[in-house]
Amino acid sequence: MRALIDRYIDAYNRMDVDAMMKTMHREVIFENYAGGTLSVRTIGIDELRHLAESSRHLFSARHQTIVGYAEVAAVAHAQIAFEGTFAIDLPNGIRAGQSIAMPGRSEFRERDGLLIHIADYSD
Repeated sequence: MRALIDRYIDAYNRMDVDAMMKTMHREVIFENYAGGTLSVRTIGIDELRHLAESSRHLFSARHQTIVGYAEVAAVAHAQIAFEGTFAIDLPNGIRAGQSIAMPGRSEFRERDGLLIHIADYSD
């Protein structure tokens, strides 16, 4: 599963939505948790593609690095270091050109050699 996850993260870092979708099962579920609260959930590859395409413009650059990895009971657990530079001004006061760096973690499951579930967690 690690090679599949590496392909997904490489495509994410390059902002290559088509390459990201090539790692996804058509029934993929994506969830993002911020501060313990579910903030985004997509069901199916079309919803995930829409989210990836519509949020790609937020960053002029972004990079996820796996800093820890384990597989337990068919679930991959990755500790992630995220860095990004905002491309636009946001309503919360963040300005274009500002950088962000934060730790997080992701859980991955696969089916038929493709990612079927991704859950991202940040504080």
